[in-house]
Amino acid sequence: MRCPLLLVVVLLSGLPVTGQEKIVHVTADPPRLLLRGPGARHSLLLHGTTTEGRLIDATHRAAYQSDDPAIARVTDAGVVQAVGNGTTTIRVASAGKNLTIAVDVQDAHTRPTFHFENDITPILNRYGCNSSGCHGNAEGQNGFKLSVFGSDPVFDYGAIVKEARGRRVLASAPGASLFLTKASGIVAHGGGARIPTESAEFETLRGWIAAGVPVGDPKAPRVTAIEMQPSERRLSPKGQQQLRVMATYSDGKIVDVTHHARFQSNNEALASVNSFGLVSAGEVPGDAAVMASFLGQVAVFRAYVPRADLADAYPKTAEFNFIDPLVHRHLRKLNIEPSDVCDDATFLRRVYLDVIGTLPTAQEARQFLASKEPERRTKLVDALLERREYADYWALKWADLLRVERQTLGTRHAFGYYRWIRDSLAANKPMDQFARELVTAEGPLDSVGPASFYKVVKKPGEAASALSQIFLGVRIACAECHHHPFDRWSQTDYFGMQAFFTPVAARKSGKAEYLLAAGNPITKHARTGETVHAHALGVAMPEESPTGDRRLVLSDWLTAPDNPWFARNLANRLWAHFLGRGIVEPVDDVRATNPPSNPELLDALARHLIEKKFDAKALIKAIVLSRTYQLATAANATNEKDEWNHSRALFRRLDAEVLLDMVSQTTGIPETFTGIPGGTRAVELWDTKVKHYFLKAFGRPSRLSTCECERVTSPTVAQVLHLLNSAEIQAKLSHEAGTVAGLVRRVKDNERIVEELYLTFFSRYPTPDETKTATAYLDRSPERRQEAAEDLAWTLLNTLEFGFNH
Repeated sequence: MRCPLLLVVVLLSGLPVTGQEKIVHVTADPPRLLLRGPGARHSLLLHGTTTEGRLIDATHRAAYQSDDPAIARVTDAGVVQAVGNGTTTIRVASAGKNLTIAVDVQDAHTRPTFHFENDITPILNRYGCNSSGCHGNAEGQNGFKLSVFGSDPVFDYGAIVKEARGRRVLASAPGASLFLTKASGIVAHGGGARIPTESAEFETLRGWIAAGVPVGDPKAPRVTAIEMQPSERRLSPKGQQQLRVMATYSDGKIVDVTHHARFQSNNEALASVNSFGLVSAGEVPGDAAVMASFLGQVAVFRAYVPRADLADAYPKTAEFNFIDPLVHRHLRKLNIEPSDVCDDATFLRRVYLDVIGTLPTAQEARQFLASKEPERRTKLVDALLERREYADYWALKWADLLRVERQTLGTRHAFGYYRWIRDSLAANKPMDQFARELVTAEGPLDSVGPASFYKVVKKPGEAASALSQIFLGVRIACAECHHHPFDRWSQTDYFGMQAFFTPVAARKSGKAEYLLAAGNPITKHARTGETVHAHALGVAMPEESPTGDRRLVLSDWLTAPDNPWFARNLANRLWAHFLGRGIVEPVDDVRATNPPSNPELLDALARHLIEKKFDAKALIKAIVLSRTYQLATAANATNEKDEWNHSRALFRRLDAEVLLDMVSQTTGIPETFTGIPGGTRAVELWDTKVKHYFLKAFGRPSRLSTCECERVTSPTVAQVLHLLNSAEIQAKLSHEAGTVAGLVRRVKDNERIVEELYLTFFSRYPTPDETKTATAYLDRSPERRQEAAEDLAWTLLNTLEFGFNH
């Protein structure tokens, strides 16, 4: 039973918010309501102003009461629903304030006209009936199948009305329809009771059935856009914000569809959202995006959660280049201070591993740490970018994405494909040229390396999806079967991209194999059967497909400086590699509903890449010479919980190949690979089918997809046990030609041995305490000095400091 309004006013008077904040002023949004049509609904939002002048949500901190529930009723969450024609007032009590909202209800008793796609599909979406885990999966459930997320309303209408000999709906007894009794749980339902019998949705479904299950007017208005209200808000830790979703129809009508929208957060740890659009912030500072979707349209709400303890004055922090002010500005919003800059030893090891995938030698570490040159870090980066290991390491990373795969291509073609990638990187080929050569590859596979891409990814649709994901960071694969559930891409967009590749095919001439783009094949929409002409994402479909090799048109669009995705995607991928987390995360899931955490930073990085003519090395240099990249991993009091906003360096897992090479380099014994020439490092392996337990255990990808996620980065027990117990690693450590044995023979001073091992494994000198402890261990057993040195090396190899980049 509702509390008397007066009592609620007393209870809520001066209601405190998180911390010391109090609401001192409340406004209602909207201040008056017009509800038109039977059962029309509109959500109220209450905006509270704190003593600091900040807006916070007061929607769920209020009591609501209708003067005349026979005209309009209101829920405890502030949702007003039309009941009968006339005018009434909604009274609101919040924070000691009384508000009134005038409500005018019209056409409440008009007989509703139903439209299947506009009225029924949203209910199926809202309650998950057509999700992939329910009736929307490939086989359906219990003989009843719907299209995923309502992507095919014609199919869904037939499944509900015509299948099962029409027994799912009974116009003569709507309430007894199996479609209703199952969904409401009146009859046992594997998915449970989804739609309560007392809900407005149940009444809508029953009314539709009673009206004779109409399809609806084909010319009825359609949803053209949705808007999230508010679009962004700063939330206190554990604070909340109610969202409202407004849909705009093709006839200009704007309707509150919050009750039928689907919500999803891109970071549940920062901000979660329930099925009614109530966002709840966590205790970790950062920002999150909450998506709403309704009938194929999407919108985003940004939640900013600053650290709770406010600093008296944000400190002035040094800035090394254009990157740092943009990072610092974002951190100030969140009340987070960046960590200090790392020392030279940490920077040395970090930049070696990140740029060339190789540890510095002990001698290289000595030279750098002894240098007094003010520009020593800049000069080091310049030198690393010119080393041959740069091309080796980055060829490995691009070979993963572009799927250099011997089992499919054969040894000759796979190696030629890899050589094209490595040679391109060694020559610092501009990335727009690199992408253009791959997209438009044509000719004999023996001499045109990138042509092999179309042998690995053979189907036109797969080529379109793969290249979109690699070079744009946009995933369109799911739009092959239905409208993308979290983005704007439709099946027409998917088939428009596919059409660029339908003329491409590999053909044999004698013993040679050629890749050619020939003919003018027609692409049909899989659902409607309509012809779809080749057109790029976000571009209007032309009246006909381009003549000649259509991929030339695509490559021009793809690599154009004004392409909204290409430069940003490359910049984001590089940033994620060096900082451990993308500005868009995952890096290959760019969409409106997964926005960048720092849009200004991403734009600046992309702009720098374009200004430098897509020179990847130039952007790498800018990133690694920024203060942001050079931060220490040690946290301060403000950023100890932050792992998203680049306020400190993160511990990062090393690639399997890099870690194996580190083991070989530090022990002084090269790894051997079956069928591969001696002296080959793991990062130089172009063939992922070379069997090796270490590489498999530490997450080497199989190159079966273009997703970054294929490389496993999560630690496992098998990895720990292998480093601790591997006979192969022990054999390297104790090898007579190895690092340890050589040191013991050459160096008689145990303190010098300790110093050399620390420089070898950690690229730094040991601390006085480390020197004292390790030297004492070596001194303890002079008769087994080499074995003791091996123990020390084994211990260093098994530390987090060795196994992670930091």
